[in-house]
Amino acid sequence: MTAASQGFAHSRAEFQELVERTLQLARDKGASDAAAEVSEGSGLSVSARLGKLENVERNRDKSLGVTVYLGQRRGHASTSDFSAAALDATVQAAYDIARFTAEDPAAGLPDAEDLLLEPAPDLDLFHPWAIDAQQAVELALRCEAAALGVDKRITNSEGAAVSAQQSHFWAGNSRGFSGGYASSRHSISVAPIAGRGAGMQRDAWYSSMRDAGELASPEAVGRYAAERALSRLKARRVATAEVPVLFENQVAAGLLGALVQATSGGALYRKTSFLTDSLGQAVLAPHVEVDEDPFVAKGKGSSAFDEEGVRTRPRSVVQGGVLQGYFLSSYSARKLGLKTTGHAGGSHNLVMRSRATAPGDDLAVMVRRLHRGLLVTELMGQGVNYVTGDYSRGASGYWVENGEIAFPVQEVTIAGNLRQMLQDIVGIGADAYTTGAKTIGSVLVGRMKLAGA
Repeated sequence: MTAASQGFAHSRAEFQELVERTLQLARDKGASDAAAEVSEGSGLSVSARLGKLENVERNRDKSLGVTVYLGQRRGHASTSDFSAAALDATVQAAYDIARFTAEDPAAGLPDAEDLLLEPAPDLDLFHPWAIDAQQAVELALRCEAAALGVDKRITNSEGAAVSAQQSHFWAGNSRGFSGGYASSRHSISVAPIAGRGAGMQRDAWYSSMRDAGELASPEAVGRYAAERALSRLKARRVATAEVPVLFENQVAAGLLGALVQATSGGALYRKTSFLTDSLGQAVLAPHVEVDEDPFVAKGKGSSAFDEEGVRTRPRSVVQGGVLQGYFLSSYSARKLGLKTTGHAGGSHNLVMRSRATAPGDDLAVMVRRLHRGLLVTELMGQGVNYVTGDYSRGASGYWVENGEIAFPVQEVTIAGNLRQMLQDIVGIGADAYTTGAKTIGSVLVGRMKLAGA
């Protein structure tokens, strides 16, 4: 298949040749080591509101970056011009930066033994969507129309959008790594508004997949978004209290993200994490497990190697509540006196689950377990201090009494400390939902402070 038939201007062979040429230029200039990556992305995004087209955008970008090492001095430069003269100038710029940069004992390419030196497996990440602007607009309009048609109380809309994106890259370094792949990501979304005046409520929903054939139908996305908005009508505040809090699955992904952030190399070696020196320590409730698998077909966090070319591996991150491993690049690993874990660029398909969860423990079961407290479906603000673990976020959702949803809630704040919250997880539902590269069910935290009326 040609690059043009796949929607790209450049082929994989061209990218491989560009990387090899760039590395040779670096060697010719005297680099002790070098790494290069070339990438290209293209896509279509459309938005519509109240039955009319609002925006059509086509994007196409490309970039080549090179990192030059002179011993333990590092320089980096990039360009969007792939001509021979531009490549030479870019490598020279990286070389000059390295010359005048102070030595860093942790700087350098990964050790050869950590690199993926054999061909990477095909993880089925590339599914280009042959859709034109008119077809995309029609999908967006169908999605919004479905939302508006659910109930006459759906009175307005912030619009619907359809996006089709794809990219590919190739990377290599002077220690033998050479690899790359193409990937895609497509989505449909809508944000309807229910009610009028001061009583208006907004909610949104979306579907995002690598393969457009696996997207939810635009009508299903629209109807569900409308139902969520309608369920928030007549929301009220509640009294200040200390109660159990149930995080809806899509919101609960933020708790898993907080764990990753707190156990990532940069925060650890800078000692800006509430989980510094936590390896081998209990960081979650004893019934909670976190597993990672970078080889999930079509997974949004799938890759056989990280951004440095280090091979990735399936692993247990947390077992019986105890942290088994950090998230480290080669640089952060050296700063900590440890080995890279293959996480330059982030985590790979994390799943958090509870050993105490039964297959039938859906959201309704988790609400009954909550019994009396707050079901959180949306969080606002950035009130998380990763140094201390202090957590304070604006929230909305539903008040639960006697195991049943009583009424919608807005304008409240939930607060606690992440270290305690993670260890105070009472249960995780079987209603697993994948948000980006994180999969988790609804999470019940035993007790949090709720600031209300």
